[in-house]
Amino acid sequence: MMPDPLRSPLLPVAHGFFTRRGGVSTGPYAALNCSLSGQDAPEAVAENRARAARALGAAPEALVGLTQVHGVAVARVRTPWAAGAGPAADAMVTDRPGVALGIITADCAPVLLADAEAGVIGAAHAGWRGAASGVIEATVAAMEALGAARGRIAGAVGPCIGQASYEVGEDLRAAVLAAGTDGARFLAPGRREGRWQFDLSGYCAARLAAAGIGRIDVVAADTAGDEARFFSHRRRTLAGGGPIGHQISMIAMIG
Repeated sequence: MMPDPLRSPLLPVAHGFFTRRGGVSTGPYAALNCSLSGQDAPEAVAENRARAARALGAAPEALVGLTQVHGVAVARVRTPWAAGAGPAADAMVTDRPGVALGIITADCAPVLLADAEAGVIGAAHAGWRGAASGVIEATVAAMEALGAARGRIAGAVGPCIGQASYEVGEDLRAAVLAAGTDGARFLAPGRREGRWQFDLSGYCAARLAAAGIGRIDVVAADTAGDEARFFSHRRRTLAGGGPIGHQISMIAMIG
C-alpha cells in the first residue's frame, strides 16, 4: 500500500495530510511514521518520508522539516536542508518551486496555506500553545513578506485531536481565553469538574479568519479517536505511554 493522503479542495497547489497508512515501519510505528526524533529505524523513516514526498510529486531531497518546539518562530526556506537539520521553529514559508514543507504531528493541528498567484506557500505546526501564541498569524505575515496577499491565501487545518477526545485543564482554558478570538466558544463543559473539551481545529480556523484569510477549510478527523488511520500522543498517554509514531502533512509548488 502506498500513501494516500487526505486533501483539501481549497488548496490550489500540491499538498497532502498523510495518515499512518502506506509506509514500511512496523510495531508501534506502523506504518508511515515520518518523525526523525523517535526510536524507529532510520532507514524506515527515510523510506516513509520519501514515499510521502513522491506522492505529492516532490523529490525526497526537497522535503524540509523543523525542530518543532510549540512556539511561533517561522523559517523562510530558500534551499532544502538535510533531513533533521531544520531550525527550531514551528512554521515555514517559501516562494521556491519544488520545495516541500513538512509538518509532523500526533494530535496537534497541521495548517497548510497557499497564495497560488504569488507563488508562496506556508505550513505551521499548531498545538494549543502555538495557536494561542500566534503561530498562524506569524505564518501569514511571513508569507506576506514574500509577496502573498491575505485576501488570496487559502488555508486548510488538517487532522488533529477532536473536541470529544480533547479534555483540558485550567491552564489551557486560561491561555485560550487570554488570547482573544472569542476563545470561550471552543471550550465545551468537560465530563469532570474543572475540565473542558477543546475544539483545536475550530480554534485554528478562527485564528485564520481573524488574520484575514477568507478561504478556510477544516479536514475533519479525530487523530485520538481513529487509531486505524492516525498516530496520537493523547491516545498513547492514556494507554500508559510507550513509543509512538507521527504523521506528516506537506505542501509544495510542483510544476
